[in-house]
Amino acid sequence: MSESIQTKPFLAFLPNRDDMPTHEAVAQRVLAEQLAQLLRMGYIGDYPRDADGELAYEAVGPCYLVPSDTIIGTEQAARLGIRGEDDLFGAVAPYAFLPTKAISHPLGHAGAEAPPGWSTVFGERIGDAVLEGFSAFSIVDARGAGLALLADGPLRIKPVLARGGLGQQVVRSADELELALETLDAGALALCGLVLERQLEQVRTFSVGQVRVAGLLVSYVGEQHLTCDNQGREVYGGSTLQLCRGGFAALQQLPLSEEMRQAIHQAQTYDEAALACFPGLIASRRNYDVALGTDPQGRSRSGVLEQSWRIGGASSAEVIALQRFQAEPALQRLRASSVEVYGQPPSLPADALLIYQGTDPQSGPLTKYARIEDAGE
Repeated sequence: MSESIQTKPFLAFLPNRDDMPTHEAVAQRVLAEQLAQLLRMGYIGDYPRDADGELAYEAVGPCYLVPSDTIIGTEQAARLGIRGEDDLFGAVAPYAFLPTKAISHPLGHAGAEAPPGWSTVFGERIGDAVLEGFSAFSIVDARGAGLALLADGPLRIKPVLARGGLGQQVVRSADELELALETLDAGALALCGLVLERQLEQVRTFSVGQVRVAGLLVSYVGEQHLTCDNQGREVYGGSTLQLCRGGFAALQQLPLSEEMRQAIHQAQTYDEAALACFPGLIASRRNYDVALGTDPQGRSRSGVLEQSWRIGGASSAEVIALQRFQAEPALQRLRASSVEVYGQPPSLPADALLIYQGTDPQSGPLTKYARIEDAGE
């Protein structure tokens, strides 16, 4: 454990996401408290704010942070006492576009508009680790990128700040593309960008990630599950992860399917390129969604969809796995699941860690829990 952690006796939750649903806020605070136990720190709850709602930096001493979203800006990170990955569960990004879907694709052409800090080298390095697609920061560039993709079949338009697939739409013609572009705000587009990506069918989504907490390095791969929410829509229903001590190389040594090995390779390529191309990026929690599906010509395609450098849907499984690895130093690998169930509360397994159970104002009745499925060699 680093000197940085040793000098921080307290852990605080930092709610820095404005649109966070109630169930996520509750779940993340539960996980923050679990991390405090793992780190043997006192949990002080939310990071204090002054009467004006601003962060009260002087009100607390050095503390480990669990932010609800990626912290933007190295100056902000410095004021919070973050110097490296041992200071938080999550990440610090030097630019606002960096933790979004926008970096997952190159620009449409050399003269395309891009925000300060954009790296063309990153797009070159990730290569076929991502699906075919482009990012655009203007209507003109989005139109050109969209038309280029439509030449080979349908595309998917993705607002880069939306979560859980919300706001996405499939475009199958130039007319549909134009209608989609008419709804965009040029100012917001210039600031945040837009992703235009090859549409896949029969998609499976893998989760590949790595966490560094309390002197532990744990990597994992797993598959996401879908469920129906209280409105009958297909939504994220959890993940089943295979986790091991060590980095991605150790993860590749597990008995895995070829699809999972490919997902790990693509996530590792993306991860290494991001750290190399964006100085100032700090990330102790790294998660990558990797899609596998078929393109319009029926060919199998896979690639990283986006990164999550913050506490996320799979973090409950990550945290209980970290606890088990800490408690059993000889343990090298295990399987853990995060589960989300809408509607009538289910009967929980005896060994489950309950993360949330209640009626969310937006989502309705919802239960979230995590458990160790199997531990051992």
